Amino acid sequence: MKNEQLTTDEYDALELVGRGVKRDTAGACVGRNAKKLSGLKMLENTRDGRIVLTEKGRQVLFLRRCIQSLAALAADPQAPLDAEVLRFLSLKSHVAPRAEGGYALTDKGRESLDDITRQQQRR
Repeated sequence: MKNEQLTTDEYDALELVGRGVKRDTAGACVGRNAKKLSGLKMLENTRDGRIVLTEKGRQVLFLRRCIQSLAALAADPQAPLDAEVLRFLSLKSHVAPRAEGGYALTDKGRESLDDITRQQQRR
């Protein structure tokens, strides 16, 4: 996913498509971004006219949810996490359960979040 830095509007378009939209009801956000996201192989049009996420689009959204969850946990160990994200971050040793409840970032999780933050600041 090198050089595929997406804007908030582009991420929003992926989210909208992920929820399910039809070509005639896709809305302005999806319309503005569909060409670029299709070119990046994150969206595709089906034969029946629907716009759907590709596997790559689903992965991009999942990684975004993981990054957002790491940031949320850094601010609040009681931040809610969805089960799929929690499972992934636990398997990758980025989070660990806390005795008093919630989850804490591990050293590896903090390093990853710091790296991501530095990369985003360079943009």
